[in-house]
Amino acid sequence: MNTHKGRKGALFSYRGTLAQQPGSSSPRGSCSLLHHVQVPVSADIESGYGPNDESIVSNVLKVANLGGVGINIEDSLKASTGLKPLSEQCGLLAKIRSALDNSGFGDFFINARTDPYLLHHHDPLNETMTRSKYYVESGASGIFVPGLKNKEEIRMIASSASAPLNVMALPDLTDYDKLKELGVRRLSLGGSLYRKMTTLLEQCAVEMLDSHDAAILFE
Repeated sequence: MNTHKGRKGALFSYRGTLAQQPGSSSPRGSCSLLHHVQVPVSADIESGYGPNDESIVSNVLKVANLGGVGINIEDSLKASTGLKPLSEQCGLLAKIRSALDNSGFGDFFINARTDPYLLHHHDPLNETMTRSKYYVESGASGIFVPGLKNKEEIRMIASSASAPLNVMALPDLTDYDKLKELGVRRLSLGGSLYRKMTTLLEQCAVEMLDSHDAAILFE
């Protein structure tokens, strides 16, 4: 789950399943969420939840038809380790953009996630800059680089990319204003907010058990 917040509103990014409910053509999870929030929703569809480009494109169109404003889609291989070949991912992005444009969703945001840093590529900086360039040319609206934390490399990637740069919040990457100065335009929280919440719940539960007192819930 990722939240992206600005002065004028927020974008809620939801990672869930695109599996269908029995007797329904609507993706489960994304559909119910869209009915309960008042901010734009983007779906993290990982690698697309499909065995081929056609099924992935179909899933993206389902998100758009439900009212989602964008997706995250990544270039990591799922059946094995490593990155998808550049030409394959560019081809997929081009098909997604074409299908969206032809269906009246020209403003739909494709956040292309690229994972050289997460996968410890031997040259993550140049691989990221190369993939960013071609992903944008293939129809991506933004570039998401989780695992990127070197501030000078953030600046280099942001200045070389012709689309907004999204990074993942990390212990040394938390200050919105400083990240903005480096060229970052979107900050993802990943699982950090969830982990913080579960840690607080555990702390409260332990204190209540130890003290035989629920007062901590009302402090």
